[in-house]
Amino acid sequence: MAKTGTTTQGLRAAIERSGYYPALVAEAVESAVGGEAVASYVVHQETTFDANEVRRHVTVLVLTPHRFIVSHTDEQAADSSSPTPYATTSTESVKLDRISSVVLSRVVANPESYTPGALPREVVLTIGWGAVSRIDLEPAACGDSNCDADHGYTGNATADDLSLRVSEAGDGPDTVRQTLAFAQALSEAIAATAAPTR
Repeated sequence: MAKTGTTTQGLRAAIERSGYYPALVAEAVESAVGGEAVASYVVHQETTFDANEVRRHVTVLVLTPHRFIVSHTDEQAADSSSPTPYATTSTESVKLDRISSVVLSRVVANPESYTPGALPREVVLTIGWGAVSRIDLEPAACGDSNCDADHGYTGNATADDLSLRVSEAGDGPDTVRQTLAFAQALSEAIAATAAPTR
């Protein structure tokens, strides 16, 4: 379940409520945040099914006055490298002026009767800062159907460092609202960072 808020204590409480290795997750996130104030956060737990195993994953997004912090924690079953189950956690700290895009996709049921302020059925928050890019290429062509010249390739480069999908059916309406609020806070922080100083 995702939670959003504006205090370090609230962030810690949301991590504990998720119930997903809270001591491990909190230590990793708090270490990355350091002494900065927490402006906004989202804690999102996702359960996936891999063959006959159930795996959990938690993503924590934190906005501070100067940085965007993302933390991922995954659990793994015992394998050849470890005789016992284990978890891996990673954090990345990104300066706000490095974020190149914040994309918020909304899925709305019955768009013909949509009222402003109505909650989307699903949202996908995609944040790019240049660590991971995806390039989709296809052969370029001209308008002449008889042309057999090589026109090279055309395509799109997409920043795709983080994509977080939440839905009303799977995560609840509060999670959707909280993700919308975090996306707005992040967009406003980036705009303030990019604003010219006088």
